[in-house]
Amino acid sequence: MKNIYGVLKGPRLTEKAALLQEEDGKIVFKVHPKANKIEIKKAVETMFNVKVRDVRTANMHGKQKRVGQKIGFTNDWKKAYVTLSEGEINFADEL
Repeated sequence: MKNIYGVLKGPRLTEKAALLQEEDGKIVFKVHPKANKIEIKKAVETMFNVKVRDVRTANMHGKQKRVGQKIGFTNDWKKAYVTLSEGEINFADEL
């Protein structure tokens, strides 16, 4: 990916993400499916002016949905667990 602004799609605001943020200082993002860990790290550091210690990624498979008699699937997507370095303020409170 050449454009860092296309890497991050947005934060995942769930109960699990809130617990990870409070306990471990991890922020969960929805990212582009072809983005790798290095690109995700550069994008977060550039966009939010923080120091990233670790990035973990997970590929999420689409769920089966039914509308009437038709059965389909939602899109597959990728999420990233970004761990901030010690001493970094938690920027996700401002989101």
